[in-house]
Amino acid sequence: MNMLALTIAFPLAGTLLLSFWPRMPDRAATAIGAGSIGLAALMTGLLILGFDGGSEAVTLWTWVAVGDFTPDISLYLDGLSLTMLGVITGVGFLIHLFAAWYMTEDLAGGPGMGRFFAYMNLFVVSMLLLVLGENLLLLFLGWEGVGLCSYLLIGYYYRDEANAWAAFKAFIITRIGDVFLAIGLFALFAAFGTLDIQRILEAAPQLWSEGDPMATFAALMLLGGAVGKSAQLPLQTWLPDAMAGPTPVSALIHAATMVTAGVYLIARMHVIFELAPIALMLVGVIGALTLLLAGFAALCQTDIKRVLAYSTMSQIGYMFLALGAGAWDAAIFHLMIHAFFKALLFLAAGSVIIACHHEQDIFKMGGLRRTLKLDYAVFLIGGAALAALPLITAGFYSKDEILWLSFANGHYVLWFAGLAGAFLTALYTFRMIFIAFHGEAGTQAHAGRGVAHHLPLIVLAVLSTFVGAWIHPPLADVLPGHEGGGHGWVKLTVEILSSVVAIVGLGAAAALFLGNRETARHLRETPRGTALWRLWHEAWGFDRLYDRAFVRPYLMLTRVHRRDWINSIINTVPALALALNGALSSTQTGRLRWYALTVLAGATALLAALMFG
Repeated sequence: MNMLALTIAFPLAGTLLLSFWPRMPDRAATAIGAGSIGLAALMTGLLILGFDGGSEAVTLWTWVAVGDFTPDISLYLDGLSLTMLGVITGVGFLIHLFAAWYMTEDLAGGPGMGRFFAYMNLFVVSMLLLVLGENLLLLFLGWEGVGLCSYLLIGYYYRDEANAWAAFKAFIITRIGDVFLAIGLFALFAAFGTLDIQRILEAAPQLWSEGDPMATFAALMLLGGAVGKSAQLPLQTWLPDAMAGPTPVSALIHAATMVTAGVYLIARMHVIFELAPIALMLVGVIGALTLLLAGFAALCQTDIKRVLAYSTMSQIGYMFLALGAGAWDAAIFHLMIHAFFKALLFLAAGSVIIACHHEQDIFKMGGLRRTLKLDYAVFLIGGAALAALPLITAGFYSKDEILWLSFANGHYVLWFAGLAGAFLTALYTFRMIFIAFHGEAGTQAHAGRGVAHHLPLIVLAVLSTFVGAWIHPPLADVLPGHEGGGHGWVKLTVEILSSVVAIVGLGAAAALFLGNRETARHLRETPRGTALWRLWHEAWGFDRLYDRAFVRPYLMLTRVHRRDWINSIINTVPALALALNGALSSTQTGRLRWYALTVLAGATALLAALMFG
């Protein structure tokens, strides 16, 4: 079998084994769950070593045949899908390996190790279908698959009602985006008569001119799907609540699957967006707004996982900003680098949570650097990469490329938003680290042990340094080259400025959150500071707004229409039938004289009708 197909076959086989052997021992479930993803990562490594540019399609079988519409189960490999494949299987394997340790240590209780790894494997299978699908129908199948798996994994601890509601919220909000995506697919099929991605990209410039209303409509519908899955404004509220799932699930959602799907979709369909400048501009604006709003929200969170959740929202905003600014390859490069350091931070956060007996409030931690030395070290590396500290971190090279190309392509507002976001990122990242790991000890902690704990953290820590920046995705023949130009000294100035901003953010965090934190406490206790803290702690009140604008009116309508008059009219038919049935049933007395009298009365009535009719 082709190695490309094997990358999906191994995780799928693991899913089936784990699903149909429900009483499998935990150790066997762990070996199958992590091992199947490891084999997929091995196949991906072989594909990377043998990749020499170009593209390859592997058709497995014809899925549907209706007239001329014959979509295939066909896998497509090029530089973009290979990059995504490496992120999904490589980072996914490290997360699965860490989960083998985490789920053994986790005492919160769940439906079993076998079910957990079955869901995790299916998550990876769905994401692989999404990025390898040659046609949009197969992509949509994977798209819906990751939505289903996110519901199952976020609500893994379903005995807690809050977790079940968090899973339900994620499922419903992402479905809203999926409706827009489905409409976009209908529009593309109506225009081109096919859902084959490459045929659409080749035919689009011939059918549509730049700014064509149909191109704009299709691009906006695709964007609607992307903002739902990637948790961007205005469909971003599900992501912080998704932290209800086990921490490895959070790492998988934020680093290797799901939230990157929207970025991939826009990059894959870049020709459609280039023909729709309004939609492309909207991509950048949504990204800029999301990265700033999420950055402010992260500043006021107390849950370590929610800080990281808002940071993911912000970093995906950077990728949308890059796409909107025409820095296509920079967006995918940052996607890959972000997978390294965000997986590292989430796994390290999981280690800290287990060490602190499931405590997630950073203000109840403190002083952890003395007992959790490995966690502290990798948190510093991951946090530095997230903050894009210059030269030594991988995040510097990817985020700097986005900021430079935004400036060079003339998108100065987006560039300034990205610069402000860089300051916020450094500030909230090191606020979290200083509060959790410095100061007085707030809880007794025990360090994690074992290869399954240490190895993923160390590998991801190395990839989060400048070493990770040496990996260059092969995107030259897939995505458009950027238009940015300029003198070397201009680029150097922009790079220095972005570095200074990140360092100033770190310094501000140190001044506010190291030591006694009196300044930070004083700022929060002022009337304006208290109001801002509440606003940002509630993430700008979007949940409350949506509750009042959509949820409550909908519930009111359900109450009004509970006794709907149309229903009442329709219900008269069965009510009349029941009444007649009751009347006729009452005549069945079992008395012979009554039956004879009834027959005589009926015959008399019939004769009377004939005589006078």
